[in-house]
Amino acid sequence: MATVLIVAPVFALIAAGYASVLFRFVSEGAHKGISEFAFSIAIPALLFRTIVVSDFPDVSPYRMWGAYYGALALTWIAALAISALMRARREDREDGVVFAIGSVYGNIVMLGIPLVISALGNEAAGPMSLILSVNTPLLWLCGILQMELVSRKRSGSALAVLRPVLADLAKNPLMLGIIFGVIWRFTGLGLNAVVDKTIELLAQAGSPAALIALGINLFRFEVKGEITSILVMCALKLMAMPAAAFVLAKLLGLPSVASGVVVLFAAMPTGANAYIFAIQYQRLVNPVSGAVALGTLLAALTLPVVVMLVAGVR
Repeated sequence: MATVLIVAPVFALIAAGYASVLFRFVSEGAHKGISEFAFSIAIPALLFRTIVVSDFPDVSPYRMWGAYYGALALTWIAALAISALMRARREDREDGVVFAIGSVYGNIVMLGIPLVISALGNEAAGPMSLILSVNTPLLWLCGILQMELVSRKRSGSALAVLRPVLADLAKNPLMLGIIFGVIWRFTGLGLNAVVDKTIELLAQAGSPAALIALGINLFRFEVKGEITSILVMCALKLMAMPAAAFVLAKLLGLPSVASGVVVLFAAMPTGANAYIFAIQYQRLVNPVSGAVALGTLLAALTLPVVVMLVAGVR
């Protein structure tokens, strides 16, 4: 019952967002405004406040990264190998990179942050921040560099590839919320009662807004194209990656909350950023779109199991 109370409201809000477009209560364009509010204002405020006021378990960032990104790397390698078997021609190796991105790039912001905080509480903010702080730049950099390698495009130095990623990162509101939260926490000044209440009210809107925006956004994704590719991406993302993360978290001796964050983040379905990557290179656009749509639907079945697993080891 406790698991239902954690997971059901999350997916109910996603369904509400989808239904609001389906029945034309809002337009598809509403996603842009709601997303901008959620990810530029409300969720950064949530991260800032939880980092400043919460008590965090002492956890090594290297063990956190080892567990999460180790699971990601294993899944990436498996995805490349499976894609190579499915696509025998040499020129299809670029598809393999996009296939791997679709198999590992989870929706850890829109869906992951609300679900993890609901399941593990505010003490999960610290471990979450460790993963969020490097996830997007690392995955984009690895994806771009591998795409350059397999396509033999020598369009510039590694620095030229990295520069726009770092520029976007420096302006990312989520990153700014994390950075300013860490800086303010180290000052030891705490938050004035009025300021704290104001930020708390703003932060409370973050998770619902993100989930509604996700539901609206899903309206543009369709399950079409190569159904085998879609199913394999979903299986790797929803089952293989969290299983690998669970094993690595155990082997590295992560505390229960940090372990829970790693496993839950690994269990998130394919996110829209994987679709953006596919669009950028015009590779596997329909299969990745399908993995986002079907993966989110299937996650309503797989995530309760993962939440129960995480709760059982706490």
